[in-house]
Amino acid sequence: MGAITVLILFPLAAALGILFVKNDETRNMMVRAGAAGTAVLTLAAAGLYFKNGIVFSFHWEKAIDFIMAVAEAAVAIYVISIGIRYKKYVISVLSFVQAAAMLCFEFTVKNKIEVNHAMVFDKLTAIMVLVVGLVGSLICIYAVGYMKTYHIHHKEYQERKGFFFAVLFLFLSAMFGIVLSNDLTWMYFCWELTTLCSFLLIGYTRTKEARNNSFRALVINLGGGVAFAAGIIFIGTCYNTLELSVVTSLKPEAEMMIPVFFLSMAALTKSAQLPFSSWLLGAMVAPTPSSALLHSATMVKAGVYLLLRLAPLLGATPVGRTVTFVGGITFLACSLMAISQSDAKKILAYSTLANLGLIVICASVGTQESLWAAILLIIFHAVSKSLLFISVGSAEHQIGNRDVENMDVLLGISKKLALYMMIGIAGMFLAPFGMLISKWVAMKAFIDSNNVVIVIVLAYGSAATLFYWTKWMGKLVSRANMRQQGGDKFHLDEEIPITILAAMVVVSCFTFPLVSKYALIPYLTEAFGKPASIPIGTNDIKLMLCMLSMLIILPISFIPIYKNDKRRRVPVYMAGENTGDNETFYGAMGEKRKMELRNWYMDEYFGVRKLSLWSDVIAIATLVAGVVLMIGGMA
Repeated sequence: MGAITVLILFPLAAALGILFVKNDETRNMMVRAGAAGTAVLTLAAAGLYFKNGIVFSFHWEKAIDFIMAVAEAAVAIYVISIGIRYKKYVISVLSFVQAAAMLCFEFTVKNKIEVNHAMVFDKLTAIMVLVVGLVGSLICIYAVGYMKTYHIHHKEYQERKGFFFAVLFLFLSAMFGIVLSNDLTWMYFCWELTTLCSFLLIGYTRTKEARNNSFRALVINLGGGVAFAAGIIFIGTCYNTLELSVVTSLKPEAEMMIPVFFLSMAALTKSAQLPFSSWLLGAMVAPTPSSALLHSATMVKAGVYLLLRLAPLLGATPVGRTVTFVGGITFLACSLMAISQSDAKKILAYSTLANLGLIVICASVGTQESLWAAILLIIFHAVSKSLLFISVGSAEHQIGNRDVENMDVLLGISKKLALYMMIGIAGMFLAPFGMLISKWVAMKAFIDSNNVVIVIVLAYGSAATLFYWTKWMGKLVSRANMRQQGGDKFHLDEEIPITILAAMVVVSCFTFPLVSKYALIPYLTEAFGKPASIPIGTNDIKLMLCMLSMLIILPISFIPIYKNDKRRRVPVYMAGENTGDNETFYGAMGEKRKMELRNWYMDEYFGVRKLSLWSDVIAIATLVAGVVLMIGGMA
C-alpha cells in the first residue's frame, strides 16, 4: 500500500519541484532523476504486488475526498475562466455542469456510501502500471534531449520548458491514479486531470493553431467527462456503490445499461474514437514528447482501460454491440485514411486511432479470447508507437521535416535511428511481431463470437495497414546501398530512450508467452470465473519465435550498422545506366539524371476529405441506434 501511494505521489512531487526550478541544467537533472525514480517505483510496485495483488482503502479517505473536491473546484474555476476569456462558452458550460453535479453528489450522496476497496492492484493493473511507468519515464528522459534543440529550431515560440516537463509528470501521476482507482469518483478526478494536462500540452506553443486544437481537445473530453459524471451519479444513487469492481460484478440488466452507456461514451471520447477523433489528430501540433505520451502510453489508454474493466457488462448487449461497431468504423476508416498521408506524425496519428478502434472492438466483444488480444495490443502498441513517435521527432530535427518521402536520406545521416525506426514499424505490422499476433487472435475471437461484419472490417483494415507501413519502411531502406553522409547525430538523452524502447519492442515479442501465462491467463480466469487458456498453440509460438530470430539478423545483411563496413556496394538498377554513385543515371540523350523514388498515396480515393465526413456520420448513426436499442430494451 505504501509503495502504491508513493508511486502516485512521486511524479506529482517531481512536477512541483521541476516547475519552480529555473536553471536549465538543474531542471534537466531533476527530470532525469524523476523519470528514473518513477521507473524504479513502477518496477518495485509490480514486484511487490504482482503475484497476489492487493485491494485496500485509506484510513484518511474522507480527507482525500475533500482534497480532491477542492482541487476539482479549482480546476473547474480555471477552465471556466479560460472559456470565458477566449469566448469558448461551451467549455465553460460543460465544466460548470460536470463540476457542480459531481461536487453536489460527493458532499451529499457519497457521504452515505461506504467504499471498502478504494484501490485495486491486480494483474491488469500491473500491466497498465508498467506500461505507463516505463514507457512514460522513457518519454520524459527523451524530452530532455528533444527540448534542448526544439527552441533552436522554433525560435518563434516562447520557451516554457519547466512548465512542459512539469505537466508531463503530472500526467503520469494522474494516469497511475486512473489505473489504480477502484473508487469511481477518484478515477473521475484523475480522468479530468489528464484532460487538463492534454489541453496544456497541446497548447504549449500558444500559436493560433495550437490554441484552437487544445480547445477542441478540451471540449470533446469535457463532454466525455459529463458522461462519466452522469454514469457515476446514476450508479451511486441507484445501486449505492461506487466501486468499479462491484459494478462489473452485477448482471447486465436493462437499467444497468444506462450508466454503462455513459461510461462507455466517456471511454470512447478519451480513446478518440469516431466521431470524437479530431482532438487527437489536432494534438500533432504539440512537441513530439507530448504527442508520444498522448498517443502511446497514457491519455488514449485510459479510455480502453475503462472498457476492459467494463467488458463483463458489454458483450452481446445493445451497448456492447454499439461500442463494437464504433470501434470497427474507426479501425477501418482511419486505416484507409492513413494511406493518403505522407506526414509521419499524421500516419502515426491515424494508425493510433485505428489500433485503438481494434482494442475497443476486442474489449467490447468481451470474450476471454478477445480480451487476451486487447491487452496484448495495448502492450505492443504502447512500446512500438512510442518508439516511432520519438524516432520521428529526432528524425525531424536531423533532416528538417517529417515527410516520409524525405526519410530515404536518414540511413545516411543516422544508421541507428533508421534501424530503430524500422524496428518500430516492424513491431506494428510485420510477422511475427506482437501486433500481428494480437490481430490473429482477435480474428479468431470475432469468428468464434459470430461477428461476421467485424471479421470483414478487420480483414480490410489490416490490408490497409500493410499498405502504409510497407511504404514507409520501403522508403527507409531505399538508399541502403547508396553513399553514406555521416554518423549518428542525436542527443544522448534521445538515444538512450529510443534504444531501450527498440529493445522493448523485440523483448515484448519474445516474452509474450510468459506475459500470457503469468498475467493474462490468471487475470482472465479470475475475471470470468472459469479457466482461460492461451489462444495460440505451442507450435505456432515456436514458429513465431524462430521467425523473429531470423528477422533480427536480417538488417545486418543490408544495413551498414557498424563502423568500417567494407562490403562492396552493388550498383542499383535505375532503368538506365548507373553513373557509379548509385544516385544518378544516364537517361535519354545521355543526360545525367538523379534517381527519385516516390510512393503512391491515392488521396483521391482515401483522402481525409473523402472519408472523414461519411465515417463520422456512420459513427453518429451507430451511437443513436445504440441509444434507441437500449431504450427499447428497457420498455
